[in-house]
Amino acid sequence: MRKSDFTLPTMDDLFSTQAERDDAKLERVRNIPLAELHPFKGHPFKVQNNEEMQRMIESIRKVGAITPALARPLPDGGYELISGHRRLAACQVLDVETMPVIVRELSDDEAVIAMVDANLQRETILPSEKAFAYKMKLDAIKHQGIASVQVAEKLLSVEKVADDAGESKDQVRRYIRLTYLIPELLSMVDDGKIAFNPAVELSYLDSYQQRAMLDAMALNDCAPSHAQSIRLKKLAQEGLLDDQIVYAVLAETKPNQQEQLKFKREELRKYFPSGYTEEQMRRDIIKGLELLKRQRERNRDAR
Repeated sequence: MRKSDFTLPTMDDLFSTQAERDDAKLERVRNIPLAELHPFKGHPFKVQNNEEMQRMIESIRKVGAITPALARPLPDGGYELISGHRRLAACQVLDVETMPVIVRELSDDEAVIAMVDANLQRETILPSEKAFAYKMKLDAIKHQGIASVQVAEKLLSVEKVADDAGESKDQVRRYIRLTYLIPELLSMVDDGKIAFNPAVELSYLDSYQQRAMLDAMALNDCAPSHAQSIRLKKLAQEGLLDDQIVYAVLAETKPNQQEQLKFKREELRKYFPSGYTEEQMRRDIIKGLELLKRQRERNRDAR
């Protein structure tokens, strides 16, 4: 007896029309309970309690969450946020029960690319956030098959990431190098304690050598210059870098460190918004000193 192709209709098939079923699949904004929204797995962008976040909280307090987030349905129920992590955090602070969300069916690779593209629109992005975001997007594009195993086509995937972000291919590669730093050094890059260019060179040191660098920085109360970092990278590649050499290089007096005016971080932190990095603080201090200088010059000319 031949097996029948007949299948029983579902309850939805029995009690809804084809038009209603098609309409249910359309993408639209839905108000979804916060408890059903889950962070994106491996999300590289931090939700910081800074001035930008405070503005968002105040805006949602006044007019509600107007801009919808983007999410995809999870196999076991609930939704994975693609964009809108800060909006979710702001709504949680305000005890809001639901927020508007566009639900979209996306593959893992499509979700990564959409997540990175959406979050790169933020006003302030830390170096570590860019580093891991670019790497995640590059891996997703390669996995999709846009780039094959051929070197020439692999370069095309880097160009795609670079073009979308408005960066050069070399700069994207340099940011991705930061993902090879140990967490402590990468955090120092975010805080402005280590400059970007030296950090890229230090990423070529292995984890043991990087920890020796961390100890040497604490011992000498300094950060490596670009020239020192290049030397350390070269020594590491030649197999000549050990703890003693790391300490010796960091102990050298750099020309710009012969005379320094030092402040305790706590003395300055109270004058800046929470979440400010040391680099942002430094820029604002320089701007303030420039304004003070101009005011003094105007006062002198007025005499």
